[in-house]
Amino acid sequence: MNMIESILFAFSKLWIVIFGGGYAMLPLLQTEMQDHHWLSVSQLTDSIAVSAMAPGPIATNTAAIVGFKIDGVWGAVVASLAITIPSLLLILLVGKLLAKFQEHPNFKAAFYGLRPAIVGVILFAAINFAVSNHIIGGPGILDIKSSILMVLGFIVLVKTKTHPMYLILTAAVIGIVFAMV
Repeated sequence: MNMIESILFAFSKLWIVIFGGGYAMLPLLQTEMQDHHWLSVSQLTDSIAVSAMAPGPIATNTAAIVGFKIDGVWGAVVASLAITIPSLLLILLVGKLLAKFQEHPNFKAAFYGLRPAIVGVILFAAINFAVSNHIIGGPGILDIKSSILMVLGFIVLVKTKTHPMYLILTAAVIGIVFAMV
């Protein structure tokens, strides 16, 4: 299997989990990166940070950036299409079904079960990335600066409802300042 086919196959598996949002795909994306030895956890984390700052859906942005890092422009195109087209087709189908069955008790029950599961997947991804990037766990158990920044970011988002873009840009500046100190 050539690189483009590998990218197509790897990213076409991700679309099924992005119903909880792009962040829900992160555990599976990390597994794909490790299985294929394409990107380190640090490189993937940096790619996700850039994807979060860019306009547009995080899943597509991440696919484009990661695909580009793996195999240039064609890697970006293939990864983006592999994650977007199946999702688009499925959301059109779900939209049609939603309009027809949104009041059906089983449909409501399915979404009742999906919501906490998706939150759990996103929480797992966040903790996994924190451990993989030595924010928590590892030899020092806890990176104090990163942990303070993480908690402050959470508090700012909860208390002020600030757009995450501003938080990400501020965190980047603080990271630069931390590196200089």
